Amino acid sequence: MEVEVVDVAEGLWLWRQPHPAWEEGNDWDPLVTSVAVVSGGVPAVLDPLAPPPRERAVWERVDALAPELAVILKPDHVRDVDLFARWYGCRAYGPSLFWPDDVPSTPVEAVHPGMELPGGLLALYDGRGMQETPLYLPEQRALVFADALTAPDGVLRVWGTPWHERRVLPALRELLALPFEHVIVSHGQPVHDRPAFEAALEREPWSRWDGA
Repeated sequence: MEVEVVDVAEGLWLWRQPHPAWEEGNDWDPLVTSVAVVSGGVPAVLDPLAPPPRERAVWERVDALAPELAVILKPDHVRDVDLFARWYGCRAYGPSLFWPDDVPSTPVEAVHPGMELPGGLLALYDGRGMQETPLYLPEQRALVFADALTAPDGVLRVWGTPWHERRVLPALRELLALPFEHVIVSHGQPVHDRPAFEAALEREPWSRWDGA
């Protein structure tokens, strides 16, 4: 399958491709999202998964971006940050802890909710307790999530946890104070708008048992 490229806003685009580690029965879609953005003059990639070498058109866009920053949004989204750091000299940011079998060799500066990264990217709190730090991109008025929200069958939903009502919904509702217009997620339909985010907060959370 060819890599899909989607332009979201000025200075913000993404590419989508199958994850090589996906297996039948996983509770996430095989297609995953990687994000490219220029904010405050700083070119960055978020949760980058390297396209296959044959996808020259995508690589030409990445080369033109010349990312200086690579951000891992969640411990199990390390993906190809080492490759991007090696090829482009990216400064890497991400969680303070990783899964034992998925630790990047690149030095990673820890990201915490409320922290402002180079380019003005703002790390957020999602309430799920899984070390995910979604990002707010102020120039593009966009929220970027790893797994806090997902969109199976194109419908945006919050990924379920046992503390959905108590912690997650209050944290996500606080994000409504930000003037965002776009919402990007890793799994399912990648791009949504603000009304879709508001509607997601009213839906039942998604879980693998939904059969979605």
